[in-house]
Amino acid sequence: MTTSRTAPPRFDALELSLELIRGLRRPVALIRRRNGRLASQLEDAASSVAANVSEGNRRSGKDRLHLFRIAAGSAEETRTHLRVAEAWGYVTVRDIEPTLALADRQLAVLWRLTH
Repeated sequence: MTTSRTAPPRFDALELSLELIRGLRRPVALIRRRNGRLASQLEDAASSVAANVSEGNRRSGKDRLHLFRIAAGSAEETRTHLRVAEAWGYVTVRDIEPTLALADRQLAVLWRLTH
């Protein structure tokens, strides 16, 4: 017996969170050379955005809003880790500008989902 699998519907907030993670690959590699702990925190924060957006998409009511709010907090944490890395000189502004822009877009989407 074979079953037909269809792709889940596209959820732009999730796709954007995955794009954010892809955008972090190079900055995280640069940061890891100088501070492995900060690189790991950055990976965890960005992964939390994707996980909470995905889970929130399958929930309803207050659970849904709560998870999207957690995702927004993690997106802000991601932005802050990048800015901290730049402040320490682990990366340049040029290294992180595109990723900061993605984080800003993610935060805008999450704001719309929660308001």
